[in-house]
Amino acid sequence: MIAIAFLLLAGAQEPQCDNPIAQSDMTRCEIRRFEAADGAMNRRWKTTLALMREYDRSPESDGRPGYADQLLKAQRAWLAYRDEHCRSDGYRMRGGSAEPMLVAGCRAELTEARTKQLAHLAEEH
Repeated sequence: MIAIAFLLLAGAQEPQCDNPIAQSDMTRCEIRRFEAADGAMNRRWKTTLALMREYDRSPESDGRPGYADQLLKAQRAWLAYRDEHCRSDGYRMRGGSAEPMLVAGCRAELTEARTKQLAHLAEEH
């Protein structure tokens, strides 16, 4: 159902995201917000992961997984959590035209927060 909605939205005109009126525009604007947040997180991810790899080159070792390995495990778990949680969040409008908007908005919000977490992690070291 959600995939069909995304396909239908792909051929439509550009939405006015500063004041969307139609549900399809609201959904497309949330999808764009998620895409922008995802791009920002991916850029932050690369720099944070590179920093963690630098820390792994340190001669200090306590026998636990390295910084980069642990961050990668956490990120994979976080991505699974985000996607499943947001699917659940979309169920508030299950089967309705607003469901894809809720899912995309949730994914955008959580991704924006994760980007800040990754930045904070890099700043703390």
